[in-house]
Amino acid sequence: MKEVLTIQVSNWQMIEVKGKTAEAGMILFDGFCDCENFKGRILPGGVDTQKSFYPEARSLSARYILEGTDRNGKECRIFIENNGTADKEGRIEYTKPKIITDSESLGWMETADLTGTITPWDKGVMIHIFVN
Repeated sequence: MKEVLTIQVSNWQMIEVKGKTAEAGMILFDGFCDCENFKGRILPGGVDTQKSFYPEARSLSARYILEGTDRNGKECRIFIENNGTADKEGRIEYTKPKIITDSESLGWMETADLTGTITPWDKGVMIHIFVN
């Protein structure tokens, strides 16, 4: 696997509700990406929706748009939808990202077999997106 995007997520706000049979939360966030393929920031409106219907595992679906420049220095946007499910310990280690972009040089990502991981960093989490 080769890493194609690294997104640093920070400054989030959690909005949640806990019921008798389930719980859900929406995490609003921002952040940036500074890697070989893309340099830019997450536009306002990024949200990670997490839910758990007891006793099922927690799931996430994050959606956001990055704006910046691609590997050729051309302005572009990248939409990312990143879905995942927690393991038995409650960690979401692997995700399945889907990408839409108006970048000619990154357009191949729209049909690529992508995998994501989530790791901590001092201001939040890092999203790593790999091509398989």
